[in-house]
Amino acid sequence: MNQNKKTFEIKRISPWIIIGVLAVLLPVFLLLTYQVVHLQRKNTIRLLLEKGAALIRSFEAGTRTGMMTQRWDGRQLQRLLSETAQQSDIDYILVADKNGIILAHNDPAYIGKIHSINLESDNSQSDNFQTKWRVVKRQDGKQEFEVFRSFLPDTYFMTQQRNTYKMMINQWLFSHTYFRDNITPSSLEIYIGLDMLAVEEAFRADTRYIVLMVIALILIGFTGIIFMFLSQRYRATKSSLSKIKAFSDNLVEHMPIGILVIDNSGHIISCNNVAERLLHIPSYHLIDRPAKAHLPKEIVKQIDSVQKSKTIIEEEILCDTGFSQPLPVELITSALYDDQHHFHGYVLLLKDLTEVQALRKEIDRSQRLASVGQLAAGIAHEIRNPLSSIKGFATYFKERYQHNHNDFEVSTIMIQEVDRLNRVVSQLLEFSRPIAISKTKTNIQSLVRDSIKVIEQMAVEKHIEIKTKIEPSIKDVFIDSDRLSQALLNLFLNALEAMNNHGELSITLLPFKEKGIEIQISDNGPGINKESLAHIFDPYYTTRPNGTGLGLAIVHNIIEAHNGVIIVNSKKEEGTCFIIKLPSNQTG
Repeated sequence: MNQNKKTFEIKRISPWIIIGVLAVLLPVFLLLTYQVVHLQRKNTIRLLLEKGAALIRSFEAGTRTGMMTQRWDGRQLQRLLSETAQQSDIDYILVADKNGIILAHNDPAYIGKIHSINLESDNSQSDNFQTKWRVVKRQDGKQEFEVFRSFLPDTYFMTQQRNTYKMMINQWLFSHTYFRDNITPSSLEIYIGLDMLAVEEAFRADTRYIVLMVIALILIGFTGIIFMFLSQRYRATKSSLSKIKAFSDNLVEHMPIGILVIDNSGHIISCNNVAERLLHIPSYHLIDRPAKAHLPKEIVKQIDSVQKSKTIIEEEILCDTGFSQPLPVELITSALYDDQHHFHGYVLLLKDLTEVQALRKEIDRSQRLASVGQLAAGIAHEIRNPLSSIKGFATYFKERYQHNHNDFEVSTIMIQEVDRLNRVVSQLLEFSRPIAISKTKTNIQSLVRDSIKVIEQMAVEKHIEIKTKIEPSIKDVFIDSDRLSQALLNLFLNALEAMNNHGELSITLLPFKEKGIEIQISDNGPGINKESLAHIFDPYYTTRPNGTGLGLAIVHNIIEAHNGVIIVNSKKEEGTCFIIKLPSNQTG
């Protein structure tokens, strides 16, 4: 017996599946990251722009207030710029003309220098009064967020008091004669440079956070997909295992042989119905119980042999199950090992050999009968010719000495004995030849009744009562009516001879399976002992003084020729019952 082991594992996910998942997820998360970063940048720019615009409006309001006091000059404007630029995130505040010459600066050292006038900002606007912004890079590499627009504290007010405003500008540019006549209120620009270091650090921190979140989302999504595939594979594997387990359990339960499984601790962990029936032990008395304490000693002995030899052992044993006689079984025992050669227990297969042994006996008997038949045929031919001569001489002497009483009686006895021997020889020849049957559609009910009529007179003379039970639903069958009638008469006569006087003969005709028939012939005679019961169909075996021992052998051959079986049940002093079963293929 070979042990086959199947290992069920979750299959590895194909790399192409992972690549496909990443190809779908990565663009989605990258787009999401870009949108979030872009929105963050946009919000940052908006906040800086709003702050710069608020500072410009505040500076313009302060300028407007100072101008209304009639004591406003360049020093007040310079002081206002310096005080406003004291905030940590403001790098500079300056006012320049349209040519970029710095007219006022929080750091007086820059007054008169040129400031970049390339006002093509990142959010280009055609309206000079619209607040604009740009990112500029200084010589030291530092970036600044610059907010600027036309500087006009109050457009209406300056329009009405142009001269006053020009006077204020002249005071600003008291040392710049060239620009004094070229500056108008609408030609000034105010610039506020905001430090972007804190904003950039916050932006970088937010960007890192967003990137980490995106990576975490990608990992979570990827993990979720992997988990989905693993879960699907797990469910598929679990379903397959459940189906295989159900199939194997059903297969084990319905196998025609007994199966016992013993674990490595010596306890029985599995037992099917056939094993229960063979051992005559319910499974609940075996499961989780020690094998050596609950199994027959013959089985335990073979388990010990397998444990020592570590090989498969197949043996026919007589298993003592505690009943009247031991049960012949074929026992196959094997040790269980996994791929790493770890021991896990034993598997025992038990097969009932009762029918096999009966078949073996039948084969032996058939071979023995064939040999006896060949011998009988040869002897019959050798005996028949001398018997014919002896009978001829006996008849001659009987006629010649018919007036001599003694000689006549001797001649008569000789003729009778020769006839008896001739009948024996005829039976021998009939037994030795294969029985040829000719099946025809026969009313089996009428055949049984006609056979009973032949023995009715003999039964009356011996005071034997005949009881019959014939099932009326049985239909006609295809049999050799002469041969079957011969077999029935032989059984009837044997029963009458066995009962002597005041007995009872029961004859029953019943259906057998589908369209088959069963004939039971029972008597209440002395019965047949156990030793003789095994040989009653053997030729020349008889327990009667005047029997030939060929009658039941011929009956057996007739039933076999019909593909049927004949069974005998008998107990001493309780009677005998012969059962003939003809299968359904004998019916029309």
